[in-house]
Order: sequence, then C-alpha cells, then structure tokens
Amino acid sequence: MIPYVPFSAGPYRIQMGLSNLDLAEWIQIDDRHDVEMAEKYRLLSGNHAAVFGAQPGTERMGAEVLALLVEHLPRRYPERFAVEGDDEVLVDRIAGLRHDLRDAALHPLDRAGRLVQEDLALMASAGEGEPYRLVGASLCFPSRWALADKLGQPLEGIHGPVPFYKDKLAAPMDRFFPLLKEDRPVVRTNWSLHDDPALFQPAGHGDRPAVPPITAADVGQRLHLRSERQTLRRLPVTQAILFTIRTYQCPVAEVAAEPANAALLADALAAMPPETLAYKGMTHHAATLIAYLKAAAAAA
Repeated sequence: MIPYVPFSAGPYRIQMGLSNLDLAEWIQIDDRHDVEMAEKYRLLSGNHAAVFGAQPGTERMGAEVLALLVEHLPRRYPERFAVEGDDEVLVDRIAGLRHDLRDAALHPLDRAGRLVQEDLALMASAGEGEPYRLVGASLCFPSRWALADKLGQPLEGIHGPVPFYKDKLAAPMDRFFPLLKEDRPVVRTNWSLHDDPALFQPAGHGDRPAVPPITAADVGQRLHLRSERQTLRRLPVTQAILFTIRTYQCPVAEVAAEPANAALLADALAAMPPETLAYKGMTHHAATLIAYLKAAAAAA
C-alpha cells in the first residue's frame, strides 16, 4: 500500500492542496530505492533525450540542486550516503556506487537526478512579471506527459490538459510562484489510476478502454493507484524553484484490503466530474472499480 492515503472524504474540490514541508523529510528513501534507481539508469542510458533536458544557462541552477542534495543526503541517511574528499565524491554505501561530483561530463541536474528516487524539475522566471517556465528536468517517471512537450513551457502550457486548470488554478498558481519563500518549502500530493504499472509513462492522457476489458474479477490487480508526492522549494542563490516528484504506486487490491481506504477511494471516484474521470483515463473503468471498492468496504 502507498505509505499515505492521497485521497480524502468529502466533496470533490479543485485546489492546489499545499502544506508546509519539513526539510528533514525533503527526500524519501525506501526499500524500492535500488530497483527504481536501476530503472532510472536504464532509461538514462538507453533514451537519455526522453528523460533529461535542460535549457542553456541552467548549469548554475543544477549545481545548486546538486549541492543541496550532497549536503542533505549524508545527514538524513548516514547509513547509505557519505561524502569523501573535499565534496568530490558522494558514496552510496548500500548500492556500492561512487558519484564523482566534479565530473563535468554531465549537466549537474542530470547528476543530481541519479542520486535519488525523485524526479527533479526546475522552474525559473526571466524577470519580475515574467512567467515561470520549465527550464530543466530529470524526469524518468512521468505520469502521462513527455518532457520534450513541456520543456520551456510556462505553467499554463504545462498544465493545459488538466481539467479546470485555466478557470480554477491558473491564477492561484501564477500568484503563488513569485511569492514562494526560501524558508517556506511546501509539499502536495496527487493521484491517478493506471492500467499499466510501468513507472515511465510519457504517452499523453487518453481515455481509452483497456484491452482486454477490465472486469470485476481482475480490476484489483490490473488497475494501479499511482500517487505523486511533490515538493517545491526556492533555491536561495539562483532563485529558481525546484520540484521534486516522488512516485508511489500499488495495485488497487492493496487499497481494497483496507476497507476504510476502499470507501474513501470509491467516494472520491463517485464525486469526480466527467472531465476529470476522462483525464485520469477512468471513464471506461469507473463503474467497475467503484463497485469493487464498495464491496471491499462493505466486507469490513
């Protein structure tokens, strides 16, 4: 089961859902670390352009991200990470890896993305009154969006497919970004349901039936609850904003095993507007899934 429940009771609301972030919990490591890092390295080796991109002039921003991680990881996870030399090498004791921090062959944001399970994305503004744009990202685990389509785009361009974004969220988001303070990082979560358990999912949102069709007998194993824990913090030197995106997922059967969570997810789906169900790719599965979840909740 995902280590927190990303949906809640009550009517469906369109909101940013931000909470204050304790920087001690900025980066999360769990028992999936080595498996997910191996997948990251496979993608970076075999399809680098699809999972990393950075605009010219972002090297200082990337270096600042890398420095923050090198300072944070050995302090928060000393059993795994240690720094050797004059901040020259970061050692991952458990994985047996040595990261040469001064190797200029990689963009520093690319180097940073190879240290943690989180994906990393940089947003920056060209000046006061200018929109924040995606200027660089190490994005190995996208949830139905492609980095090449979003790099260089402002917030509205990035979130264009999101239902109600322009009417409900664009203005609050545009106000929030310039006001984010260095000492007030925030965290938020979102969730979706996928019929494909792959972490790398760059194909766009599409409301299409699964093949073969998902049924009451197999819905628990074939649908996966996927949740993103996103943190946002302003970098003190370059003033860019760093997103970290940590992806968790599990089969819906693991949700259904906890009747209270099954009830919450059923209610959340039942309350969703049709546009949001379509965006989440759930129009064809919603009725089957809700019935399955309600039956699990009733079995308590």
